[in-house]
Amino acid sequence: MKKFIDKDFLLETDTAKRLYHEAAALQPIFDYHCHLLPQEIAENRRYDNLAEVWLAGDHYKWRAMRANGVDERLITGDAEPYDKFLAWALTVPRLLGNPLYHWTHLELQRYFGIDTPLDGKSAPNIWREANGRLQNDTELSVAGIFNKFRVYALGTTDDPVDSLVYHEKVADADRIKTKVLPSFRPDKALEIGKPGFVAYAAELGKAADRHIDSLGGMMTALADRLDFFDKHGCRASDHDLEYVPFEPASDGSTDTVWKKDAGTVFDKVMSGGIADRREAELYKSFMLCFLAGEYKRRGWAMQLHMSALRSINSEALARLGINTGFDVIHDHPAAEKLSRLLDTMNRRGGLPKTILYSLNPKDYFPLATIMGSFQSEIPGKMQLGSAWWFLDSRDGMEQQMKTLAGTGLLSRFVGMLTDSRSFLSYPRHEYFRRILCNIVGGWAENGEVPNDWELLSGLVSDISFANAKAYFEEGGA
Repeated sequence: MKKFIDKDFLLETDTAKRLYHEAAALQPIFDYHCHLLPQEIAENRRYDNLAEVWLAGDHYKWRAMRANGVDERLITGDAEPYDKFLAWALTVPRLLGNPLYHWTHLELQRYFGIDTPLDGKSAPNIWREANGRLQNDTELSVAGIFNKFRVYALGTTDDPVDSLVYHEKVADADRIKTKVLPSFRPDKALEIGKPGFVAYAAELGKAADRHIDSLGGMMTALADRLDFFDKHGCRASDHDLEYVPFEPASDGSTDTVWKKDAGTVFDKVMSGGIADRREAELYKSFMLCFLAGEYKRRGWAMQLHMSALRSINSEALARLGINTGFDVIHDHPAAEKLSRLLDTMNRRGGLPKTILYSLNPKDYFPLATIMGSFQSEIPGKMQLGSAWWFLDSRDGMEQQMKTLAGTGLLSRFVGMLTDSRSFLSYPRHEYFRRILCNIVGGWAENGEVPNDWELLSGLVSDISFANAKAYFEEGGA
């Protein structure tokens, strides 16, 4: 019987072991999409205890604790830090089969050198040992963590109105060697059907030093902010889409009419009216196409995250707010409208490098075949995004990579991202790389691919790091 999380964890063949230890594990990390706070990076934050660095803001863990019957006071409430940690420690043994079980113990090993499984009995010693490291070990400051895990670059998630002042401070700080790149997240400028749109338009106008009183004004202000982000090193946008929108012009085709129709919707809402579903979708799809052209002109990648249904528990939303663990997988159809949206972007000459993520694995084959219809002169221009959120399990990652391999070019895949709010999440890249090497190594030992070390090691090295570096910095994977 193998030891729990030994050096060959998840590696089932000799080829897989060699690929991981001699190729994948040697690569730096390009974490191109995360939710780390630039202020904490700029300030080189240190954390006082495990509850603070491990549990605060982590709705993955919060959902698991609720499923274990933990009182909300010990999850998001005002309980003492150790009591919250102990509630998590008592939940962990119940997580067998959940990737959180693996992530938890990889993080204890890789950050703190702790091999003991976490449970109620081990919790007091682990609390003391890990907290001592957090408070005294320079490797566990933000800069130290980046150096320890060889984080070459990361992409934060930033609203167009953000001043990016902390990105400027990071760029000026000698102690932070990692590239910390902003990512353009204009969701609030597109959600014309939601409350707060008018107030946000005013906020955006202030950031761009423009008065926004028309659709043209909104487009110009966004273009100004795009230029601002570009000067600060931005290489990607990100869009959160409950479902993919596409509502064409009233005459069915003409771009001039489409812009006029979108302007009518904009004027209605700015005058105090409410956009219905069709109007909101028309405005949003028009603006997505406009922004896509702007991204392409600047050489950016566009990320579309789709099929997340947000905050379905209204009582919990009222009590705890958004991003607290009540978002779920959506099953809205994706293929038809996504195809039409991408086709319109392409027809207008404005389809940029694009990464398509879905929270619903039923979408993998449709997305993979749709993107194959829009590949062009850029290697790996259209990407099937890494298994995301609820799909970050071994099964989810294998399904995503095997779907991509079976329909396109796995070799051009830009690989893993943490999508995390925690500085303790970098072992997720290791988890992904082990799964990747196990897939490829199994193919080789089954005679499905040549046992060619240069070919196979190049594949896993590229997917682990080089493809992402090329995609976001050089124009192709």
